[in-house]
Amino acid sequence: MAVITKYRPGMPCWVDLSTVNVDESVGFYGQIFGWTIEFDEIGGYGQFYRRDKSVAGIGSTMGPESPTLWNIYIATDDAAKSVELAREAGANVVAEPMEITGEGTVAVFQDPTGAYVGVWQADQHEGAELINEPGSVNLFELVTNDVEEAKSFYGKVFGWTPGIPAKQYTPMLSEGSPVAGMLGIDDRFPAEIPPRWLVYFGTANLDATIDQALGLGGRVLLGPVDVPGTGRFAVFGDPMNAPFAAWQAA
Repeated sequence: MAVITKYRPGMPCWVDLSTVNVDESVGFYGQIFGWTIEFDEIGGYGQFYRRDKSVAGIGSTMGPESPTLWNIYIATDDAAKSVELAREAGANVVAEPMEITGEGTVAVFQDPTGAYVGVWQADQHEGAELINEPGSVNLFELVTNDVEEAKSFYGKVFGWTPGIPAKQYTPMLSEGSPVAGMLGIDDRFPAEIPPRWLVYFGTANLDATIDQALGLGGRVLLGPVDVPGTGRFAVFGDPMNAPFAAWQAA
């Protein structure tokens, strides 16, 4: 178990789901990962909890035509500076820095390979309070058709450096510690997974998670895949077609 109270700049710190059907998404993920939900006073944005620790957020899409998807946010101590660096490195800025009163400042851009990513400058809300256990985020992985371009971009914006690659997978380090991975797209990946960040949630029993997801209207897009000596995973589409992954550590 890892309980987090502070994220240093360059660490992925938060994920949230933008969905066309909040109620169905709450039911789906709540049953699979044992999450409870609390919404803000207005009722537009919610946070999932496991063992009274926040693990992820949820909100409605901008409209019914917008796809349901998981978003990731990387910690920064200066959102405006991160946006400036991203723009200089070839990003398409989607949302300029916006302050959420009392919580923090958020901005969103599309990296040069096509994946969307956000930055979060914390005020009172640091990010996920629980990580690296079943029912919480375990891994962040950029699925991209240009790993070299991605390595250069995230190095310039967040100071990430590549670790030792294994086949198509390259671990990315921040101050020497692994924070994410990058995986080159090949013919194993369904067409509905374009370049994007993929969030891996931990599970104690991948086979049971697969059965639950299928029973609740999800699909298995890839796997299960064994990673010798490390664990096994599967990639899913939820009932609204948002890709996510589940990871069972060895």
